[in-house]
Amino acid sequence: MAKDSYFYALGRRKSATARVRLMGGKGNVTINGQPASEYFADSKYLLAKLDQPFVALDNTGKFDVTVVVSGGGHEGQVEAIRLGISKALVVMDENLKSTLKRADLLTRDARERERKKFGLKGARKQRQFTKR
Repeated sequence: MAKDSYFYALGRRKSATARVRLMGGKGNVTINGQPASEYFADSKYLLAKLDQPFVALDNTGKFDVTVVVSGGGHEGQVEAIRLGISKALVVMDENLKSTLKRADLLTRDARERERKKFGLKGARKQRQFTKR
């Protein structure tokens, strides 16, 4: 792999979109110009989710990841990044696809927030019904 070459993929979850660049390196993850440990400083759980594609393939610490993520909350952003990393690994090597698919890391979670409807208090919540 050349010095400046990278593999690109897009990951989405709810309203979060992550543009992921994967290149050979020492395992550094940079999100919006900050180290991942700083960006998700409040949760070790979210940082562990970021490493799932690498753990599934026993490739921990072999790639540097640069991410530009926007929209959503921290949980949605992490899942978007995780999907982006998995897709970038498949772009790099097609043989990894079956392993990542078995680990359920290549599926885009299609669940979205339902919009609020007029006349209701939320998407489905209504006023209490009284019979008499």
